[in-house]
Amino acid sequence: MQAKLSVVALSVAAALAMTACGKKEEPKPAAAPAAPAPAAKPVIVVKLGHVAPMTGPQAHLGKDNENGARLAIEELNAQGLEIGGAKVSFELLAEDDQADPKQGSIVAQKLVDAKVQGVIGHLNSGTTIPASKLYSDAGIPQISGSATNPKYTQQGFKTAFRVMANDVQQGKALGEFAAKQGAKTVAIVDDRTAYGQGLADEFRKSAEAAGIKVVATEYTNDKATDFKAILTKIKSTKPDLVFYGGMDAQGGPMAKQMKELGIKAKFLGGDGVCTPEFMKLGGEATEGNYCSLPGMPLEKLAKGPEFKDKFNKKFGAEIQLYAPYVYDAVLVMADSMKRADSVDPAKYLPEVGKTKYDGVTAVIEFDEFGDLKGGAISMYQYKGGKLEYVETLGGGAMGAVKEAAAEVKEAAKAVAGAAAAAGSDAVKSGAEAVKGAAEATKAAVEKK
Repeated sequence: MQAKLSVVALSVAAALAMTACGKKEEPKPAAAPAAPAPAAKPVIVVKLGHVAPMTGPQAHLGKDNENGARLAIEELNAQGLEIGGAKVSFELLAEDDQADPKQGSIVAQKLVDAKVQGVIGHLNSGTTIPASKLYSDAGIPQISGSATNPKYTQQGFKTAFRVMANDVQQGKALGEFAAKQGAKTVAIVDDRTAYGQGLADEFRKSAEAAGIKVVATEYTNDKATDFKAILTKIKSTKPDLVFYGGMDAQGGPMAKQMKELGIKAKFLGGDGVCTPEFMKLGGEATEGNYCSLPGMPLEKLAKGPEFKDKFNKKFGAEIQLYAPYVYDAVLVMADSMKRADSVDPAKYLPEVGKTKYDGVTAVIEFDEFGDLKGGAISMYQYKGGKLEYVETLGGGAMGAVKEAAAEVKEAAKAVAGAAAAAGSDAVKSGAEAVKGAAEATKAAVEKK
């Protein structure tokens, strides 16, 4: 039986095989030609130089500046920008100038030789000014987020810009503030750097114009730590105020030694000492003293709190001083490239001067010299280990606030007149005017 089944199975298999062999195979349709892949857009690397002291007593400020630049570059690269028909990748070439003018020129030449398309920095005026000549000769745009000496932009270089108020603006505000605090006499100390000396000179002009008498003038340097000799001289003049033109690495110990020597005068300084490091170095001696910063406080700016949060999360550190300005400087440079549709310095440089950029620190516009238009100066007081905002002087911000304040004053007169007339409708109208003017004041401050 099994033999019969095997024969039948073989016969069926043979028949199936013959059927398969005899079947004509249908031709397969030709595959449609594949669409050509779009050509990949070229990628160009845009090299931006950044220079600050990364070693020495100001290294904490240099790192703060560099972090501001790196945050901006990270955000630009995340946008996938296209300029001139190519994808752009920004790269930061960071250099350390040690806050030394000679070293500043050396690293500036290094960046020129590397053919960077732009430079952010330097941090110090003393290194920025000599380096700016090299960048100008090479036609490389330079935007500083911290160099405040007026000379930087007064040399006639078309390549030099800054995104914060200069020392003329800041020194004037500091002198006016000293007078408002009731100071009649002041001793002035500076560190003989382009920044410290420049700010002290402008403060002197403003203070003397306000009727304050300068009773002592002393000098130090940006590497010193012992100030007791000059402070002993100052103590004998019994000033109401000691003004220091310089950075926090010297300002903090100076304030501490003032207290140790029993000097009762208040301490006042510019942006160089308006830092957490100053309070750390000066300890309890900093309590109740004052300093200034260009611009409005971050917390009062529309984009300020967001920037502070991003910075803290990214670097796990508090902002020391200039990081927001350096961040804005990078974005202003990139914005100029986008408007010019070119990363060629010769082509985008004219656009830098036409900038109107809504940055973190201000709506940034430059005057014919490359200085920030309408630079406001804010005053702070050291309280409980923190910088407490006092007021803002000068700049476009205060113009808007003063106009709104004038509206409040006029509205108050309207209410007083209405009350005298005992007319309820008039009182209501006056009250509404006061409310509207108060809201205008608030909006003016918040806008700036």
